[in-house]
Amino acid sequence: MADVAARAKQLLDLHHSGRTLVLPTVWDAWSARAVVDAGFPALTIGSHPLADSRGQADNEGMSLHDALDGIARVTGAVDVPVSADVESGYGTDPAELVERVLDAGAVGINVEDTVHGEGRMRSRQEHADYIGGLRAAADAAGVDLVINARTDAFLGKAETFDDPLAEAIARLQLCESAGSRCSYPVAAPDADAVRTLLAELSGPVNVIAHPVDGSTAGSLDDLRALGVHRVSMGPFLQRALTGGLQDLVAPWR
Repeated sequence: MADVAARAKQLLDLHHSGRTLVLPTVWDAWSARAVVDAGFPALTIGSHPLADSRGQADNEGMSLHDALDGIARVTGAVDVPVSADVESGYGTDPAELVERVLDAGAVGINVEDTVHGEGRMRSRQEHADYIGGLRAAADAAGVDLVINARTDAFLGKAETFDDPLAEAIARLQLCESAGSRCSYPVAAPDADAVRTLLAELSGPVNVIAHPVDGSTAGSLDDLRALGVHRVSMGPFLQRALTGGLQDLVAPWR
C-alpha cells in the first residue's frame, strides 16, 4: 500500500505542476508500455477502449471484475501512476470500489454520473455523495486517490438540460466540495465553455482530445493557453490507430 500511496501522491502532484498534464488513454499492457516509452509520466485507462479490447461493450457492458482484470494488467506492465475509468462504479459501494481499485494498482479513478445499467443520470447530490464516499474510503486507506468526477451534462443522452453548462458547473462544484480532485465535463462544446468552467471550478479540469485533431476547445497549445490542467484521450487514441492499422494491412489483402 505504501507504493500505491506514493504513486497516488505523484499523480496528484502532476495535476498541480503548473503545466498541462497529458494522460494518453490506453487499454492493455502493450499500449501502456508504448505510451510510457514515449516519455509520458502517467496514463489513463478508458472503459471504452478497454471494453473493445476485450470484445465487450462500453457503458457497463463489462463487470467490475472484467474492468479490474484489465486495469491490473496495465498497472502490472508499467512503472508510472495509472488512473482508471470505472464508469459509474458498476453498482459497487464506494468503500469496496476503492479497496478493489487500489488492489488492482490504480491510483486515480474516473467516475461518471450516468448509470448506464439503469438508463439514467444520478442527481447532482447523489453523484456528489458517491464521490464523497469514494474520497472518505481513500482517505481511510491513507491514499491520495485522484478522483476525476465526470458529468455527462453536455451529452444530452440519459437526460437533457436547458442550460448544460450551468448544470455541469453545479454538478462539478458539488463534487469538488465532496472531495473530487479533478473535474471532467465530457464533451464541453468549445473554448468559451471550457474557459467558463475553469473560472467557476476551483480545482483541475480535464478536457478530452483526439491525438491528431485536438479538442473542441482547440489544439494542445490552445488548451495550455486556456489553463487546462489535464488532457485525456478517451477512445480517440485507439480509434486513431485503427485507421493506421487498416492502411498497413490493406495492401496485403
